[in-house]
Amino acid sequence: MSSPLLTGRDLTKGYGTTPALRGASIALHAGEVLAVTGPSGSGKSTLLHCLTGIDRPDSGEVRYGAERLDRLPEHRLSELRRTEFGVVFQFGQLVPELTAADNVALPLLLAGASRAAARDRAGEWLERFGLPGRGELRPGELSGGQAQRVALARALVTEPRAVFADEPTGALDSLATEQVMTALVRTARASGTAVLLVTHDAQVAAYADREVALRNGVLTHEPEWASAPTAGTGAAAGTGAGR
Repeated sequence: MSSPLLTGRDLTKGYGTTPALRGASIALHAGEVLAVTGPSGSGKSTLLHCLTGIDRPDSGEVRYGAERLDRLPEHRLSELRRTEFGVVFQFGQLVPELTAADNVALPLLLAGASRAAARDRAGEWLERFGLPGRGELRPGELSGGQAQRVALARALVTEPRAVFADEPTGALDSLATEQVMTALVRTARASGTAVLLVTHDAQVAAYADREVALRNGVLTHEPEWASAPTAGTGAAAGTGAGR
């Protein structure tokens, strides 16, 4: 029985007098695709923010290996999000003034890579996400699905151990959703990256190996800390291409 890659235990978080998390516990295992589902306002985004250190829980703990993320200084959290975590938001949050290739290269540049090396790697990752020849286009010149695939390439270009995707297809139609999710799961499986998906969309959750539901700030199917799931059972199982 393998230890989880990342755990959140008994997490609570409130905003003013409104509780968002009420003792949520969750485990993310290496290499799995895990979907956290629930209606709008159920606390899904708050959970993701606590797990990645964007927000700190009011109580409970988040562990990544030997580190307590909820106690780390901001500079260490920022380092983890640059190197070992990738985060994708609903609207991608690409830098509009930069080309697609420069957006993807940005995490590598922040980590100290040369511009030439970062651009070369960005081109490789854009090809993996089905965007050859799109590197010099700016976000406003891309379709919604293309822009979100650029955001996914940016999240994965550092080859992180885990990617956290917050409603990554919430602004897309069903065809673009299929393209984005197939690209994400295929690429994550090829690199052994764990993926935590926050979604209210059953079509998206179907790509996961495992699904847990969040209702009123509590995860209804967790915790079962011990058993690591079998990867490759979701809708995109078997589509991973070798690197």
